[in-house]
Amino acid sequence: MAFKPKICDHLQHFDKNTIKKNDSYQCSECIKTGDSWVHLRTCQECGITLCCDSSPNKHASNHYASHNAHSVIISAEPNEKWAWCYEHKSFLQY
Repeated sequence: MAFKPKICDHLQHFDKNTIKKNDSYQCSECIKTGDSWVHLRTCQECGITLCCDSSPNKHASNHYASHNAHSVIISAEPNEKWAWCYEHKSFLQY
């Protein structure tokens, strides 16, 4: 029997057909300061693409912390199809 993690309400209602994507492969905030990033994440509330927690500035999680309603992000990395809910620490692969 395989372990099936609980998926939060935000991700249960996540519709992969209405994903917000950003065609610009860069962190909006790192570009302003000339910093670099490791991986990118796109907020599914507003569509901004920001750097991940492995990046020095952690702009994506900082964005969530300052905009509590912006809980769900997706990976902006090519060929990665997953979503994460910051509020519930819930993961969904789609």
